[in-house]
Amino acid sequence: MENLRILLVHAHPDDETINNGATMALYVERGAKVTLVTCTRGEEGEVLVPELAHLASNQEDKLGKHREGELADAMAVLGVKDFRFLGAPHKTYRDSGMIDTEPNKRSDNFWNADLDEAAAHLVEIILEVKPQVMVTYDEIGGYGHPDHIQAHRVAMRAAELARTKGWEIQKIYWNTIPKSVIEKGIEAMKGTGNQFFGVDKAEDFPFAQPDDVVTTVIDAEKYAEQKMRAMKAHPTQISVDGPFFALSDNLGFKVWGQEFYRLVYGEKGQDLNADGREIDLFSGISDSGN
Repeated sequence: MENLRILLVHAHPDDETINNGATMALYVERGAKVTLVTCTRGEEGEVLVPELAHLASNQEDKLGKHREGELADAMAVLGVKDFRFLGAPHKTYRDSGMIDTEPNKRSDNFWNADLDEAAAHLVEIILEVKPQVMVTYDEIGGYGHPDHIQAHRVAMRAAELARTKGWEIQKIYWNTIPKSVIEKGIEAMKGTGNQFFGVDKAEDFPFAQPDDVVTTVIDAEKYAEQKMRAMKAHPTQISVDGPFFALSDNLGFKVWGQEFYRLVYGEKGQDLNADGREIDLFSGISDSGN
């Protein structure tokens, strides 16, 4: 797979591991070129480590720099060597916080960035790396966070602009989770004293999509433990006592070894499982050309 290249576009450090950690580890081991672009440094994130609370944006405002280190640690676990921040080293996009908060009003945040300017930074990377596959969020950013929505907009716009400059990304995927998987998680958590990410039914989980729109699954249980170690590399954002690890205790690693996608651009490949879903993001792509 040395001629195959995948680009992942995410909003904050930790999003990449939660959504695509097993996928990245799998393709790294297979020899594909994996490039991660993170759009912000997550400066407005909640700090879950009490002794690091001083890093928060309402105190010393040094969380972004710290999360750069967490991202580097996570990528070392997954084996990803090419990871970048959008616009770096000349431009920085700040975490936007949630809508109607003070951070969301800042002129230097990602949400308020000029779309074509931000996309142009990503186009430079696309033309350098020449990925055949790109992964990002859906139009609501999975759950409505402004930075996730903007990452979606920037990624899709950059793919469009790159086509006009001579490079077509052959397949574009959005992260998703089938409702049936959410229902299994909710059922597994019953009676444990924990909720499945605070929801009682699949319809309340923003990432959930009807099973029939989920086109692709990467079944990478072999890499789930590696993914969990990478998640632990983001301690300011992911608690070992939190829902991710509680879910693993109740469903095993398989739940984190399966990562689901929706193909939104390009042709569905022929490598399918019994459910008719692709089992390889590169299915149908055989060489390094367009």
